[in-house]
Amino acid sequence: MRYADDFVVLARYQGSRLTGYIESQLETWLGLEINRDKTRVVNLKEEGASLDFLGFTFRYYDDLQGRRWRYLNVSPSKKALRRERQKLHERTDHRQCFKPLPQLVQELNRHLKGWGNYFSFGYPRVAFGRINSYVRDRLRQHLRRRSQRPFRPPKGVTCYQQLEKFGLVRLGDTAAQLPAHACGESLQESRMREICTSGSRRGEWVAP
Repeated sequence: MRYADDFVVLARYQGSRLTGYIESQLETWLGLEINRDKTRVVNLKEEGASLDFLGFTFRYYDDLQGRRWRYLNVSPSKKALRRERQKLHERTDHRQCFKPLPQLVQELNRHLKGWGNYFSFGYPRVAFGRINSYVRDRLRQHLRRRSQRPFRPPKGVTCYQQLEKFGLVRLGDTAAQLPAHACGESLQESRMREICTSGSRRGEWVAP
């Protein structure tokens, strides 16, 4: 192995013994050099602490029903949402005006299904809602650009309903969305004990 990008260790307890073991395995066994300037320790139990990794943000929230425990919220990161909006903007900009709406909807559906499948882990309901709204707003602008006369859906049908008739997918309709307070403490802790490895050029040791 010559190069690796990200390396994250999730652990209940973090100390010199753990970090020493990780460093020895990476630098001796794998022959990699750790970028210590970019390596940090994050305690997710601290107020406002969060971790971004592979497009997801990991953060603890208070229980929505007022119970004493907190739950681990996993959702698409702000950076991932910003990138997705940029891609959707490019797919619906003025250069796509020549495409019939059914064709454009089919192309967007393929893209949205792939993005939605990747980010279906955790609690993406809020992020999915924002992307759904953004797509529909972009398509409404697309319809207005395609003709000198503004697009008008059939009488009694909204623009969004007309887009659904063309088959536009809605993120979240096919994936089960667990309520944010449904995750029990044992499941949280088991997830936090997982060790996720995908390289080690930049490491993040997390001690929840």
